[in-house]
Amino acid sequence: MSSPPSSASRFLPFAAAALGVGFLSLMDALMKDAALAVGTYTATVLRSLFGAAIIAPFWLAQRKGWPTRSVMKLHIERGIISAFMALSFFYALTKLPLAEAIAISFVAPLIALYFARVLLGEHIQRKAIFASLLGFVGTIVIVSGRLGRADMSTEVLLGIASLMFSALLYAYNFVVIRRQSQVAGPVEIATFHSGVGGLVLLLFAPFLGTVPQPDSLWSIVGAGALTVAGAMAIAWAYARAEAQALVPIEYTGFLWASLLGWLFFREPVTLPTIVGTLLIVTGCWIATRKARKPAAVTAP
Repeated sequence: MSSPPSSASRFLPFAAAALGVGFLSLMDALMKDAALAVGTYTATVLRSLFGAAIIAPFWLAQRKGWPTRSVMKLHIERGIISAFMALSFFYALTKLPLAEAIAISFVAPLIALYFARVLLGEHIQRKAIFASLLGFVGTIVIVSGRLGRADMSTEVLLGIASLMFSALLYAYNFVVIRRQSQVAGPVEIATFHSGVGGLVLLLFAPFLGTVPQPDSLWSIVGAGALTVAGAMAIAWAYARAEAQALVPIEYTGFLWASLLGWLFFREPVTLPTIVGTLLIVTGCWIATRKARKPAAVTAP
């Protein structure tokens, strides 16, 4: 009989998911800079193609052969979803501040909980719902003052609408990741995630493409590498824990955004940020806490 997993091994999927979110948060910062410089479409399609070029040799080195038809369907499905999810999200980043954009996108994990119930048949535990709501409240506390001061121009409204569309796709993306992670390894998932997404977006090159400046390419290459690292970390985590348990970890994205804002732009950490951070961390702790099993009763 195999021994039960240790506390450390149970924690590893959550640590990997948090690290993956950190990689993707840094990628968001690089992509905002690149999208403002060369345009959202060009930056997005090049990021996907660079990411595929970085990870594909590692997948080919595994010599596992081409995915089966059923697995390939999942890769194509997620690639298409991710292509338009990324395009709409990066467009929103050019219209909204980075921290606010990431915070608004946190509606995706809430939607994902119910997608996981309907499409994956996962039982939604009360603590998972409470943890997600707690994390979402923490996010609202952090951004309540900022969005209230924002200039609600047409550009801002377009950014919010684009972000909500991206959040819906991101919520469904959680479900596809969970399915993928059960039938394919992280390297394969990362390869087809970037490759399929890049090829889908490449179809629009004659209409939307522009010639990027050399200085912007470094940001896009870095974003492609971070996309691969984040995708692999998250795929590894979702193969080892249920979607509903990992969903609240997404809220750490705002913690990463706050840290990056302070490091690169010296943005101050306000009291609402501290209070919201505590709520988010509490929600993540509740989600990762393992329920106690009732003690066995020994017959006299």
